[in-house]
Amino acid sequence: MTGAPGSLTLTALCGVPEVAPGSDLAALLAAALHSCGLTLRADDVLVVAQKIVSKAEGRYVALDSIRAQARALELAGITGKDARLVELILAESSEVLRAKRDVLIVRHRLGFVMANAGIDRSNVPAAAGGERVLLLPQDPDRSAAGLRAALGARCGVMPGIIISDSFGRAWRRGVVNVAIGAAGLNSLINRRGERDRGGRALEVTEVAHADAIAAAAALAMGEAAEGTPAVLVRGLESRGPETPAAALIRPLAEDLFR
Repeated sequence: MTGAPGSLTLTALCGVPEVAPGSDLAALLAAALHSCGLTLRADDVLVVAQKIVSKAEGRYVALDSIRAQARALELAGITGKDARLVELILAESSEVLRAKRDVLIVRHRLGFVMANAGIDRSNVPAAAGGERVLLLPQDPDRSAAGLRAALGARCGVMPGIIISDSFGRAWRRGVVNVAIGAAGLNSLINRRGERDRGGRALEVTEVAHADAIAAAAALAMGEAAEGTPAVLVRGLESRGPETPAAALIRPLAEDLFR
């Protein structure tokens, strides 16, 4: 997606091969940029799908290696999910928020409120030992910072990096991409104290900047079998200090629903 000067350009990077544990993501992304005729700029942002980050970090778990305990068996009976998968979900979570048929909403150990702790079965190649699933990166902000540094060493400039994943939202149908990891940009822009056009001071306005970028990039990235797990975003205005994606997580003390 392209636009006139002053607008955003979103370019899906084609040619990124299947990522395996230990893959050099910086090298793969640099090659994809080159094949698209693109040269990184310091004010660019690369939005990278969580799945290829998790694959490169070897976040696979074979379901046959999991033995479900009592709580997982109970929740499996309620939800109809594989008890081994439920055991993994519990291991990745700090709290179960909702369990009903086909639904298991949890608070992930990193603070995300999401279905199934982000554990994924789609586009996950099987291994010799049978079916396996893919977990979120251990620390997505650290993963984003590492990828940013590696691209800087390889390309000579350090773009902003967002690691995105698709989330549902309370009282809304469908999923939208959000930032679960970020480096080199301001993930949450505080506009409190600024004036609106009528001169009224903004009191509560904070902009989920990294989430907005991730959602826009999803339009070029796709959500199914498109095979384009990275998008170059160009034309963003830099605002404020660098803050990680963790800044977007609302503290438990500010829970608006309970």
